[in-house]
Amino acid sequence: MIESSIIVIPARLASTRLPGKVLADIGGRPMLQHVWQAACGAGAQRVLIATDHVQIQSVAQKFGAECLLTAANHMSGSDRIAEIVEQLELDDSQLLVNLQGDEPEMPAVCLQQVAELLAEDPQASVATLYWPITEAAELDDPSVVKVVSDQQSRALYFSRAPIPHQRGAADAQTALADGSVYKRHLGLYAYRASALRAFTAAPADALELSEGLEQLRFLGLGQTIALARAARAIPAGIDTPADLERVRKILG
Repeated sequence: MIESSIIVIPARLASTRLPGKVLADIGGRPMLQHVWQAACGAGAQRVLIATDHVQIQSVAQKFGAECLLTAANHMSGSDRIAEIVEQLELDDSQLLVNLQGDEPEMPAVCLQQVAELLAEDPQASVATLYWPITEAAELDDPSVVKVVSDQQSRALYFSRAPIPHQRGAADAQTALADGSVYKRHLGLYAYRASALRAFTAAPADALELSEGLEQLRFLGLGQTIALARAARAIPAGIDTPADLERVRKILG
């Protein structure tokens, strides 16, 4: 359950499209503070920030957050959180939630949901959420990650391509209108510490490198990923100046 989970917020200074975005001002507070406050409202055992830069650590400590320095060369948030697992010498059974540092609008109920989803499924090593895709533009957008699942709501595969494939245009339109066929993966995860240790011990495989999706490494290792529809719509993270202005109007 969320009460026994640790929420970790990976926050790096560099960003390809919006450098330094986690420190961007939103209503007089850095974006990272908004994210941290959202995490604190979920009722977790502990909330901490994992960063690659002392500037972020300094800012985080000023607003009262626990913030640990990690290596600068991590390729993903999962890698960065895996380092936290080792720094804190956590038990393999410890549950951790990965909340990205550019999601200040994350609903607390979704943080609670993903932790509980994993806690209630002893066969799963990872849990994550999805939201229905009903628009063709979203389905065809490679920046929107799609996921397909089995009848037990376990993830089978993630892709930037439209999956599952519909053989006819009319079938595709029907599937979009249905709202239960196409699923947008939301980048919110809960892991057992043991899964993160296995993740970092293994090299990236061909599928992960091809799609550019870290979660495929878990599947490649035979890990089970529990999947559920998000309890509430999760607004997109902040990647561009336009995204930042949109959130400033809401939270500013």
